Amino acid sequence: MSITYIDHIDLKGKRVFIRVDFNVPLSDDKKVSDDTRIKAALPTINYAIEKEAKIILASHLGRPKGKIVNDMSLKPVADHLSSLLNKKVNFVPDTIGEMVQNEISSLKEKDVILLENLRFYPGEEKNDPEFSKQLASLCDIYINDAFGAVHRAHASTVGMVRYVKEKGAGFLIKKELKYLGEALSNPKRPFVAMLGGAKVSDKIGVIENLLTKVDKLLIGGGMAYTFLKAQGVEIGNSLLETDKVGLAKNLLKEANQNGIEVLLPEDHLIAKKVDAKAETKAISNKEIPSGWMGVDIGEKTIEKFSFIIKEAKTVFWNGPMGIFEIEAFSRGTMMIAKALAESNAISIVGGGDSVAAINKAKVAQKITHISTGGGASLEFLEGKKLPGIAILEE
Repeated sequence: MSITYIDHIDLKGKRVFIRVDFNVPLSDDKKVSDDTRIKAALPTINYAIEKEAKIILASHLGRPKGKIVNDMSLKPVADHLSSLLNKKVNFVPDTIGEMVQNEISSLKEKDVILLENLRFYPGEEKNDPEFSKQLASLCDIYINDAFGAVHRAHASTVGMVRYVKEKGAGFLIKKELKYLGEALSNPKRPFVAMLGGAKVSDKIGVIENLLTKVDKLLIGGGMAYTFLKAQGVEIGNSLLETDKVGLAKNLLKEANQNGIEVLLPEDHLIAKKVDAKAETKAISNKEIPSGWMGVDIGEKTIEKFSFIIKEAKTVFWNGPMGIFEIEAFSRGTMMIAKALAESNAISIVGGGDSVAAINKAKVAQKITHISTGGGASLEFLEGKKLPGIAILEE
């Protein structure tokens, strides 16, 4: 890939616009409740400080749909970032215009400012050329380090890049492309992919692309029941995408033709309904009785999946094994997270729920690479062109 990275650009004294992904959850009292994405951007920000740049950070937060929504202001993020950097980060309550220009013209080397939520302007998501030009006028150098946003062709990820003389990517994007790229093009084998989450429909492209790359595919979570149904297994009241049963059947057939083993849950934890207080029981076979629903993988499946992870050299994981947000249904996901942490494989975890599971299991530091881009990492694994990457390669 012909991307120039930040450490190959002279930043000294330059106005450097860094597109970061600070789309983080805020608590009711407007404090950052999970700073994984902020911490992921620190190497790039610290490098720019060290190289005496004038740093302009920009991000989106939530979906304000082109309007000012006070609850989605980035002000709490600026405060949190100040504490992580041990350095004052000035928050600018706008994104373009005179106030922003004035703030930037008074920047000294090593100063850091954070602009207000890009999506307060409709021009951001519309990739409006006028808005793009106004963003571009703020800087001398453009750096994208927001991997979680590179699958979107927005003004701050694509539009403005054409109007800035120098462009490049930060260390986070470099790391993401290294691990995800190597997993697809040259993985250490056996290469195992583990997919979970609610729906097959969210992962069709990924499954199709991975069926030409992996040695084994492990499927858990809600999507497993559509595959079990495709095999003629009774699934009771479990989550089912009726219109995807035929597709699941074809994917299983294709895997078989490619000599790829697809493993589905052999046993389950079942419940009467999705409720922490619901009656539950463990069953030791695939079939789920009528009136019950699968809410987690069972002990045999945990053991089998854990053994496969242990034998693997590369593992990619996206999507939980059950409804792990409910404590009583979380064992499968937690045990798989621990198995991954204990393995010697190159472990790559992508997708918000899987990252949340890794954090809940307190094993994040033992994972080789935690992808900060849920949608972006999935689209990359589907083999799609990511607009925010493509523009940097031009």
